[in-house]
Amino acid sequence: MAEMVVSMAIGPLVSMLRDKASNYLLDQYNVMEGMEEQHKILKRKLPAILDIITYAEEQATAHMEGAKAWLQELKTVAYEANEVFDEFKMGIKLCRILRDIEALIADMQAFGFKYQPQPQPSVSKQWRQTYYVIIDPREIAMRSRDKEKKNIVDILLGQASNPDLVVVPIVGIGGIGKTTLAQLIYNEPQVQKHFQLLLRICVSDTFDVNSLAKSIVEASPKKSDDIDKPPLDRLQKLVSGQRYILVMDDVWNQDVYKWERLKGSLQHGGSGSVVLTTTRDKQVADIMAPDKVCNLDVLEDRFIKEIIEAKAFSSKKEKPDVLVKMVDEIAKRCSGSPLAATALGSVLRTKTSVEEWKAISSRSSICSEETGILPILKLSYNDLPSHMKQCFALCAVFPKDYTIDVAKLIQLWIANAFIPEHKEDSLETTGKHIFNELASRSFFLDIEESKDYRGLYSRTTCKIHDMMHDIAMSVMEEECVVANNKPSEKNQLASR
Repeated sequence: MAEMVVSMAIGPLVSMLRDKASNYLLDQYNVMEGMEEQHKILKRKLPAILDIITYAEEQATAHMEGAKAWLQELKTVAYEANEVFDEFKMGIKLCRILRDIEALIADMQAFGFKYQPQPQPSVSKQWRQTYYVIIDPREIAMRSRDKEKKNIVDILLGQASNPDLVVVPIVGIGGIGKTTLAQLIYNEPQVQKHFQLLLRICVSDTFDVNSLAKSIVEASPKKSDDIDKPPLDRLQKLVSGQRYILVMDDVWNQDVYKWERLKGSLQHGGSGSVVLTTTRDKQVADIMAPDKVCNLDVLEDRFIKEIIEAKAFSSKKEKPDVLVKMVDEIAKRCSGSPLAATALGSVLRTKTSVEEWKAISSRSSICSEETGILPILKLSYNDLPSHMKQCFALCAVFPKDYTIDVAKLIQLWIANAFIPEHKEDSLETTGKHIFNELASRSFFLDIEESKDYRGLYSRTTCKIHDMMHDIAMSVMEEECVVANNKPSEKNQLASR
């Protein structure tokens, strides 16, 4: 996965260093006394590096090992230099940093890095603020999965008199819509009425039996006071005698013993109880229920085209015929994946000419069994302006399926100096624009607004698709630590 996305979004880090080096306080307090010449050189060299960073990142993305190593070294030097300026104690440290920068510039010239303008969003702020609410391609995916939904709902409701626990795995490649289908089934009125207890959790990479049992119990509205008891005992007590449905999303476990331990508590439910799982791995499904596997096929081309058009064009009035005709060819590259169609359509939304659409079409590799839809997700990420890359990559610090408080996320961006300053807007306002732009490009999903019981305090939350989370992790894998144990809703970042 790390080889799929290598654009490290170092531009904002170097920009921060340039701003610190140019800060008038350095002169006012004679911080650079005795190093005036080095200071001048540094202020002159940093803009030269910023001019070619976009080109260097593109070279690294194209698997140029020299460019990758150069960017990694630049990142190391930039981090160290930022710390030195924060200390306001320069001395020998600054001289060493200046030597490192001189060496990087010499390499930069040897590699032939060129100036290349960064991509800029062509969308007005007003449209960005509302776009992700106006158009929701998942509604298209809902219509496209109606047949599969009805089939699985019939299976679940048909188990009413079955005393044994029934497990139904939904299997399909990443980004094909397994989670969306499971949500549709879970929210189906017949299902909501049929089951006495409805539970839903995201499992992801770690299948720790006790942690999962605890998460299932905490997902129930029927909270128990026996928190001192072992999690599996609490789970057994929760489901005992209840006809329940449990959705376990994104399961990767191939350890039969672990599954049997969890199942031992789950099978104490009432007749007709079911576990609905989603997984990319057929072997995982066979471990859980080899006789009830539902293989999810790719979407028909007509739905893929509809998703691309919904994301690429803001309204029917803004659908140039010449661009609409190109959608057929572009849709083929998505290989029936709604997530790929959403990502590619989001990239095309910022392009307005035939030449730009052709360039995107030529750069987007056709999804294959080996790479899946990662090439298109990679293209979507690499199309972002540098500061937005860094803002999104920071989301790697959250566990998968984590409910993120948007206001707190923006504060994290500000605290890390990822948001560029604009005279006409506050950092918070610019942060909202960045979030809305990323949301419109489908980097965030499940965006919800809620108010407190008095209707006064408004709060916006969001989540990240697990494959988009993989993209963020591939960028930040050596720079952050992610908590494996997902906190409960009441302990999430928003409440700290």
